[in-house]
Amino acid sequence: MAKINSMMDVGKRAMMNSQTALQTVGHNIANKSTEGFSRQRIETQTNIPISEGRYQVGMGAKTSSVTRINDIFLEKQLRFEGTQLGFEQAKSDAMTRVEQIYNEQMNKGLNQSIGEFFNSFRELATNPESTATRTLVRDTAKFVTKDFAKAVASLRAIQGELDQQVTQQVGQINAFGKEIAQLNEKIAAIEISGAPANDQRDRRDLLIKKMSEMANVRVTEAGNGMISVTVGNSGIIVSGNSSNEITSGRVENKNGREGIRNAIFIQPAVGADPMNITKEIKNGSLGGIFEVRDVAINSLLDDVDELAFSFINGVNGIHRQGFDAFSNPGGALFAPLQNKIEAAQNMGLDAAVAKDPGRIVAGIMPNAPGDNRIANMIGELQQQRVMEQGTTTYDEFYNSIVGKVGIATEKANRSAESQKNIHAQLENIRDSVSGVSLDEEATKMIEFQKTFDASAKLIQTADEMFDTILAMKR
Repeated sequence: MAKINSMMDVGKRAMMNSQTALQTVGHNIANKSTEGFSRQRIETQTNIPISEGRYQVGMGAKTSSVTRINDIFLEKQLRFEGTQLGFEQAKSDAMTRVEQIYNEQMNKGLNQSIGEFFNSFRELATNPESTATRTLVRDTAKFVTKDFAKAVASLRAIQGELDQQVTQQVGQINAFGKEIAQLNEKIAAIEISGAPANDQRDRRDLLIKKMSEMANVRVTEAGNGMISVTVGNSGIIVSGNSSNEITSGRVENKNGREGIRNAIFIQPAVGADPMNITKEIKNGSLGGIFEVRDVAINSLLDDVDELAFSFINGVNGIHRQGFDAFSNPGGALFAPLQNKIEAAQNMGLDAAVAKDPGRIVAGIMPNAPGDNRIANMIGELQQQRVMEQGTTTYDEFYNSIVGKVGIATEKANRSAESQKNIHAQLENIRDSVSGVSLDEEATKMIEFQKTFDASAKLIQTADEMFDTILAMKR
């Protein structure tokens, strides 16, 4: 009778194992499309046998745990490559926006305006006595100042858009950090009993990967299953079951330019002053944003200012050498500037010229209506090598800016595409290791169903044996 009871215990445990396995299969199938889910499986081990004299009788199997199929080294590599992908993609997106500003095939650009300005002086040289031509020169000069200002405004608009992205991503990082801290507490509570917190760990790993795509983060895990997350080198946003927040704050530019930019701060302790950790974030999408916003665009602003400053001084220097339509000594055509910084934004016509186009100089001698030498000299200035210590013309300098933007954008696009491929390959490897195959799960479902049926048959057989023995006693 004892052995028949043991048979029923073996059958009962086998049915329970099959039920657990079938439920696990169903869980896998239901989460086939869940982002970050790792396939789970049950681990069984032989139950403790019982001794029968000189031999032992097996007591079936028992479920030891339900584990997830997960490669921690692959997850770390995915996290690292995701950080690089975030950086390259953000840089590519931002540089594509910058490139559109310099696309003169789609819209009138600065180079075309400068060309029209010099053409207007060549036209003035053919008819130096014409008031209408002087008015044309004034208008084209005004358009040049507007296009210089427009170029600056367009670049700063992109910086403003990038600032908004910084604020949005800081909010996402804080939300992820708060949820990770909550998951830490759940994982520790579950695993203290020895059971692995599979679904909670999957979710936490996914949040870490998403956070890594936005910034370079460092993750350390304690013995109780809790992790700490640090943004940059010193921005601890998760420690155990508590979370801290990074903030986006406005700081003034320190390069002499007007305006303020978004920076990232963290308060290391209650009552402590916020610490600026912007320079610590070198990767992820935030790193890419800072690279374009603070380096690439500021460099382009410097180039535009240098072009504007040289252009103003070059034109004014020649314009002052002659006499205007009223035989007055020539003054500045453009309002003089003392500093190259912000030259493009602050560029404007001289007040006298703006008021009266007759103040525009065409000749080098007074009382010489047909004198066009100054107009010719300004027209020829376009082809003179006055930029970069006398090595390039205005056109060549501007074209070099356009070429630099094009090369940088193409490089960023290629890097982003290459990094996408690397990340996609790793994702495919992860799917092959941890992903759910419906065909495989369907096969397992049939297997566990048959195991369940066989276990039930074992219990039924033991029950019939009981009936047979009881019938013998009657």
